[in-house]
Amino acid sequence: MEMLEMKNVTKTFGGLTAVEKVNFMVKKGSISGLIGPNGAGKTTIFNLITGIYKVTEGEIIFKGIPIQNLEPHRIASMGITRTFQNIRLFKKLSVYDNILTACHHNAGYNLIESVLRLGRFKKEEKDLRQDTENLMEIMGLAKWRDHAAHSLPYGLQRRLEIARALAVKPELLLLDEPAAGMNPDETLQLMNLIREIRDKFKCTIFIIEHHMDLVMGICENIMVLNFGRKLTEGPPEKVQRDPQVIQAYLGEGAKLGA
Repeated sequence: MEMLEMKNVTKTFGGLTAVEKVNFMVKKGSISGLIGPNGAGKTTIFNLITGIYKVTEGEIIFKGIPIQNLEPHRIASMGITRTFQNIRLFKKLSVYDNILTACHHNAGYNLIESVLRLGRFKKEEKDLRQDTENLMEIMGLAKWRDHAAHSLPYGLQRRLEIARALAVKPELLLLDEPAAGMNPDETLQLMNLIREIRDKFKCTIFIIEHHMDLVMGICENIMVLNFGRKLTEGPPEKVQRDPQVIQAYLGEGAKLGA
């Protein structure tokens, strides 16, 4: 079953075509990848999926429903969340408060119940705090719970951003270069963490990434973009041997992921 489908998706900015007639499907429960050289249109694709940009032509379908004309908050409420290439956290808040703030997206009580602290408010607040504790444990952040977000090492800030995205309980999680700035050991840990997230949270994951070891190591299906157009797609074994992909990345005679 397809969780997400792009049909002939095109995005133009004035006279510039950033994405041109892209077709791609992300299967439910999968870990899929989106790769390509700098400027290929990868982040534009994520911005189109999440409603930050509007589609010029084509359709984006999430769980059978067209979403290309919806506002970002509507798309998020349907079950799509993302991280960003540039980390976006509440820098001065603690790890705990960063995650708890995101968990409040799921709060079901109203303003009156909140002000008067009625029964449902107390129960849901207790549940949200437990969700926060669970996320910190799963993401390996529990020992830093009281540390301000800006004081964390870069790799832990990435983990915190992913935890905040998971706090809203997405069905589709978009990760924009989650391994950026990480060393090889941190990247390997992230690979294991992404698999764990998929399995524990029963969510579908779609990744943009430049680290080929990560993409080739965990993605089941990969789409390759170049100058806004799809070069190819398929399992890692096919993609890393495709002559067009090798040429787009490294030039003739090179090997991708070697």
